[in-house]
Amino acid sequence: MKFHLEYFLLILISLIMAIPSHAENIVSPSFVMQLTRTSDNYGHRRAFLQIDKVLNDLGEKNLKIEVVAYEDGIHALLAENKETSQLLTKLANRGVIFKACRISMKAWGLKEEQFPLEVEYVPAGATEVIKLQIRDYKYWRP
Repeated sequence: MKFHLEYFLLILISLIMAIPSHAENIVSPSFVMQLTRTSDNYGHRRAFLQIDKVLNDLGEKNLKIEVVAYEDGIHALLAENKETSQLLTKLANRGVIFKACRISMKAWGLKEEQFPLEVEYVPAGATEVIKLQIRDYKYWRP
């Protein structure tokens, strides 16, 4: 039986196309940063600058970052915070998700109107951090 090159190439192409592509199954790594401390020594600003640097170095499409703020860290997300408000907006535009804890908001007497539109709200900050880690988010400590 004579083997034709065209027949061979047709079979080869068919086999290659039948191999499942794993590219669509590759998931960008996800990180959760917990902000709970005070802003001593510009800590909140430095944390936001770290995120900005990582996005610059690794590319915003190559990872997902969520910031969960509670306890004293809730102040990092306030619209009136001169150290972080512009950075928060910049990072949100780059895909970073910011979440404020409603328990901490209540404890500090804060209202949604005091936060920029980019901030989401969660019932409990600590619970949210744990939920994200259960979903394979890696913990990033600022």
